[in-house]
Amino acid sequence: MPPLKPVTMTEQLRQLRSGETTAEAMMSNAIRRAEDFGHLNAFLTVEPDLAMKRARAVDRARAEGAQMPILAGLPIGVKDNIDVEGWVTTGATPALAQLRAKTTAPVLHKLLQSQAVLLGKTNLHELAFGVTNTNFSSIPAVRNPHDPARISGGSSGGTAAAIAAGIISSGLGTDTSGSVRIPAALCGIAGLRPSVGAGGSERRYSAQGVLPISHTNDTPGPMAVSVEDLAVLDAVITGTDLVAAKSLKGVRLGVPDCFWIDIDPDVERVCRKLCGKLVKAGAELVSVSMPGLRDVWRQVSAPVVLHEPREDIPAWLAANDRSDISLMDIFRQIVNPDVRAAFEVIISESSDKKYRDALQIHRPELCRIYDAAFYKNGLTALIFPTVPVPATYIDSECAFGKIKVNGEDRGVFDTLVRNTDPGANAGLPGLSIPVGLTRSGLPVGFEIDGPVGSDRNIIGIGIEIERVALS
Repeated sequence: MPPLKPVTMTEQLRQLRSGETTAEAMMSNAIRRAEDFGHLNAFLTVEPDLAMKRARAVDRARAEGAQMPILAGLPIGVKDNIDVEGWVTTGATPALAQLRAKTTAPVLHKLLQSQAVLLGKTNLHELAFGVTNTNFSSIPAVRNPHDPARISGGSSGGTAAAIAAGIISSGLGTDTSGSVRIPAALCGIAGLRPSVGAGGSERRYSAQGVLPISHTNDTPGPMAVSVEDLAVLDAVITGTDLVAAKSLKGVRLGVPDCFWIDIDPDVERVCRKLCGKLVKAGAELVSVSMPGLRDVWRQVSAPVVLHEPREDIPAWLAANDRSDISLMDIFRQIVNPDVRAAFEVIISESSDKKYRDALQIHRPELCRIYDAAFYKNGLTALIFPTVPVPATYIDSECAFGKIKVNGEDRGVFDTLVRNTDPGANAGLPGLSIPVGLTRSGLPVGFEIDGPVGSDRNIIGIGIEIERVALS
């Protein structure tokens, strides 16, 4: 099996611009690695002939002296809940196996306009309703490139595994509760959840053309080998200037106590070591208490994501001219027991009051708790382990099962989302940075969350944190 040596997107783009390689050669290598790492189940669909045709077209244009966009010739992958015109958007669920998208999602369209070349669509936890990426059906579990017996994390696990294995250097996932950042952390890559805020002008990326869970929380997010790569993708998607690394001197970073409890000792060791390096680099670390956060978060999270699919999924189906498929049709064919359990609640329970309270009372309170932490303490961002544990083993019960954290049993799902979901429910931008390995060689992610709209700031700081972590 080829070794895990993922090349950064930034380096690949340099090679393409300098003529050291061609788009055709780079795509040929991506196709070959996709075959070599097929056991990871990272891709659901690969279109090698179409990808090679488009790569050759980029090479011809470059040879003819055309002015080439920044991503020209770069192989990418996209999670199979993001629409690509004419391609099937399966959501990794049987009822959508033949649904062909009518249009391309705007977030992906920006990358394709920059002449990135789509290799294929990546695997995900069924309907993006889970964080392990363990599908027990004809669509298999995504396996972690660092240890194929372990989960990739989810729901964007296919994109994360493809990048970590060096098949592609970048791609797109989606994040509702942590579905970009969790697999990024467990697979050892970088992942960005952009600002969502209250929607409208506070939303950094459009979620149009994405099979939804929750219009309040859903957002596409870029994933790549490094934070520097994410900066390039973010600039292309938003049409803004490229973010550069920001000095850590004098930057106040909050260390929230409720995000650092019940952490696997090996994960904590890696993250605490990085904190020491950040202080040496000039950052000021501030201990922060966020009283009430956990209780308020729980009153927002489930009521929102177990209510909004009732309206959001039918609206997406209608946009693709597939109103003949109902939410009940999807529910009846769900394979994963954890996803089925969630949809039983969505289909059967009337939770209008809990939902209204979540949006009108509890979510504003959650945002106030975050604002108090940021502004009363003069913080640029909060820092903490993205996921409290390294990747657990794949088994038939890992979605509902228990995991040991410091000798105590904890639920797998609750443990994996514990640090990523609160900020998502407050609409914050969050960045997971690869910062090291456990003693057994499993990746550890380190998250930085900022106030709504501070995306450029946390990307710039993230580039520097990653550099410090690797020093």
